[in-house]
Amino acid sequence: MAERSATSRRGFIASTFGWVAGAAASRAGAAAQTADVRLQPTPSNEVDQNPIRRRGVGLRGLDSARACPGSTLFAPMGGGGKVYLIDLHGAVVHTWTLPYPPGLYGYLTDRGTLFYNGQIPNATFLGKSPFMGGAAMEVDWNGKVLWEVRRPDHHHDGRLLKNGNIMLLCAMELPDQIAARVKGGRPGTEVSGRKIWADFLVEMTTEGKVVWEWRAWDHLDPEKDVITEVQGERSEWTHGNTIFEEPDGNLLVSFRDISTVVRIDRKTGNILWKLGAPPLCGQHAPNRLANGNILMFDNGAHRLDESFPFSRAIEVNPSTNEIVWKYQEPRMWNFFSPRISNAERLPNGNTLINEGMFGRFFEVTPQGDVVWEYVTPHFGPASAPSKSQFNSVFRVYRYSEAEIDRARRAAR
Repeated sequence: MAERSATSRRGFIASTFGWVAGAAASRAGAAAQTADVRLQPTPSNEVDQNPIRRRGVGLRGLDSARACPGSTLFAPMGGGGKVYLIDLHGAVVHTWTLPYPPGLYGYLTDRGTLFYNGQIPNATFLGKSPFMGGAAMEVDWNGKVLWEVRRPDHHHDGRLLKNGNIMLLCAMELPDQIAARVKGGRPGTEVSGRKIWADFLVEMTTEGKVVWEWRAWDHLDPEKDVITEVQGERSEWTHGNTIFEEPDGNLLVSFRDISTVVRIDRKTGNILWKLGAPPLCGQHAPNRLANGNILMFDNGAHRLDESFPFSRAIEVNPSTNEIVWKYQEPRMWNFFSPRISNAERLPNGNTLINEGMFGRFFEVTPQGDVVWEYVTPHFGPASAPSKSQFNSVFRVYRYSEAEIDRARRAAR
């Protein structure tokens, strides 16, 4: 198990801070684009009231000899539709401006385009909250929209499949007889006293024709697959947050509220594999690795096997359900994102981790040493009446120069 001490982290940041400041000075153009490690200037009689920005944003440290080369893609949740690609020094390589805010993220496809989940105006509700979704689209390097589909029940995730279709995560109200059987959560928090929402999957063509569906309530048991958060609301049962297409075409799907990841057989719809709580707790973004294991971000807001919350990235052997690798802080509360977030295994064996609620991206070696760290400076507009701002990011991905070149060429 690979873990890193808080002391080594402080030493890493201290040893690289001088390099970062020098690099920022010598890369004036990049600094102008990215808002480096220095705080935003404020009048001498004022203190910035945003604690994340007050602690510092931009590039926090880089070990160029051990970091995986490439650029990192992210879409700030408060950014209004801007998608950024930054290099290891924090300089902006490219931006896309999309017609909608993220609902909730984008990624580069194998054919060099950007697939983007957008939040349409006047979104309907997922349980009691406006959900993040409604639109999915593919755009080229220059931001030209190649196609777009809309579904008012789409939320959180959508993926471009190998067959050229798209898979959308959607939600609807459960039939009353099934909603009455859902266990867990805080009584009395259903919608209108009795309504509970749950997830289903929709495969459709880029012209909008539905060709396949899968409904959670047909394959999960509301009395056994319970809402694991004792204090959680009962407005939702499953709360899906991830679809991942495996090499064989089967699907990994993550359900946060029941702290469960399932593997779905695309031919039969049957669940081939399932992992729940413990060890999982409100997890996000499971993805299959080349070695057959599954990597995911385990958020940990309400663990059933620990007395306080903490986050970690874990690699699970699905044959045994054993955690074969993990990254977490020795002082576990030093690393925590109660919602969103992801982890990606990089070509050099390192792991890119997104502590999503706080807009912090960092890369660790297999031994747990941090070799790159960046905090996004994109906070979005302040919301009334609290004037609060956030720099949250749902997912981040690292791309090689070859992948970026392919995206550039695809638009010509």
